[in-house]
Amino acid sequence: MVFCGWRTLRPGARTREVALLAAATSAVVECAKLWQAPWLVAFRHTTPGHLLLGHVFSWRNLVAYGVGVIVGAALDRLLLRTTPA
Repeated sequence: MVFCGWRTLRPGARTREVALLAAATSAVVECAKLWQAPWLVAFRHTTPGHLLLGHVFSWRNLVAYGVGVIVGAALDRLLLRTTPA
């Protein structure tokens, strides 16, 4: 999902650049769960906050993000590959 979002925002970028942006965004969002500022906790208790940021840090989520970025990059390269004329 994050990969697709960055691909939409950066349609002309290389696959590697989009993958790095997606991985960095995912890591920042997941690690931000370790920060428990009152206003941020309040935002996480809203529907948009929960959908965007989640509630609890998990190493499994980082692994899942990594797998998603790899799958997104593989599909991106496959779909962007041009066939010879």
